Amino acid sequence: MKTTLSELDSSHWSRRGFLKTGFTAGGMVLAAPTILKAQGTGNKLNVALIGVGSQGRVLLDSLLNIEGLHFQAVCDIWELSRRYGVNRLKKAGFDPNGYEDIEDLLANEKDLDAVIIATPDFWHAPHTNMCLKAGLHVYCEKMMAHTIEAASSMVVAQRASGKLLQIGHQRRSNPRYQHALNNIINKAQIPGRITNINGQWNRAVSEDLGSPPRYAIPPATLKRYGFKDMHQFRNWRWFRDLSGGPISDLGAHQIDIFNWFLGTGPKSVMASGGSDYYDTREWYDNVMAIFEYDTAQGPVRASYQVLTTTSAGGGYFEQFMGDEGSVKISENPKLTKVYREDRAPDWDKWIDLKYLLQSEAAYPAENTTVDVRETAPLVAFDLPVVLNKPLHQPHLENFFGAVKGENKLNCDGEHAFASEAAIFKVNTAVAARATIDMKPSDFIA
Repeated sequence: MKTTLSELDSSHWSRRGFLKTGFTAGGMVLAAPTILKAQGTGNKLNVALIGVGSQGRVLLDSLLNIEGLHFQAVCDIWELSRRYGVNRLKKAGFDPNGYEDIEDLLANEKDLDAVIIATPDFWHAPHTNMCLKAGLHVYCEKMMAHTIEAASSMVVAQRASGKLLQIGHQRRSNPRYQHALNNIINKAQIPGRITNINGQWNRAVSEDLGSPPRYAIPPATLKRYGFKDMHQFRNWRWFRDLSGGPISDLGAHQIDIFNWFLGTGPKSVMASGGSDYYDTREWYDNVMAIFEYDTAQGPVRASYQVLTTTSAGGGYFEQFMGDEGSVKISENPKLTKVYREDRAPDWDKWIDLKYLLQSEAAYPAENTTVDVRETAPLVAFDLPVVLNKPLHQPHLENFFGAVKGENKLNCDGEHAFASEAAIFKVNTAVAARATIDMKPSDFIA
């Protein structure tokens, strides 16, 4: 890639401003973004997809469900992926141009309105900043970047451009998550005082990704785009210069939920991790972290684990535990439950308001306690909100709605940076074997 990141001056919010707007209850930006009239084709927005790997294809599945988009171009350095994107869009009735290099795309596609960026993490900042500078609105996958400095540069570039930057923390647009935060936690205060959070995302042992030799990218092309060889290109998430490892790849989604639901960032993190299983991967395969928060209700401790050697543990979820109840939330609705403590006030009001649904297995069976010190199983409830779309679609719809001036972004660059700042500290804590304190300025780009 010919373009390098330019050094841009960074301005800082005040701590008071961060606490007011850094993590809003509904995930919505409080200040109206700059909206410029889309160029589009008729009433459609002209869009390009940058990166057609596994995540790019997931996003493409959702994008094709959204009306009012005209797919004009795709870009990927791997001819195999580039051809997939072009062919998939042609089957859907479009005639996109295919590019290896994003600079060639930007030089030739002069009437674009927005781009979707799903390239490897270490390219997020260069690609985002180039597109913002070219006058385009950007939807960029999480993490924002592989370093906090690169992530900060994206916020600075967005401010300078006046364009929109949405980061792909798609849970912030999921109506079930919004219901859990806005109604269950904030309005009904069903958990009572939240004192602890836990979350996890565990995956079983997996082999490194390979590729057919006949489709190998030429060595000179790989080098040009920052990869040593095809193995590194296919498995970039495990290399320190290219990503932040599993805590960034998987943990980013869930630690973002911790921060969003609490409305603030942590004051410290301690973590343990290591390359416990894989001897060919640079990043830690197992990480366990503990965050400490100061909230208006009092201190909160949050534990998180990402294990890449076992899928045991009951799936991926975030659980907010209070003195009157617990809210366990996941993108998988089967893992989502709300539990009532015996000391809690009656919840009939919230059932009548359709905040909760009585679970089919709401009341535990008798004689289930095996020890006098064991707490009886809690009464369980369900959430009434169902997402009947692909998981990423509401977040993409929110982005394009903002481009059209119809709504505000649910996860703009500044708020995403404030939330992701804590995630960057986890690997530092693992390496230092120490507690890492965070100060207000750490959350401001």
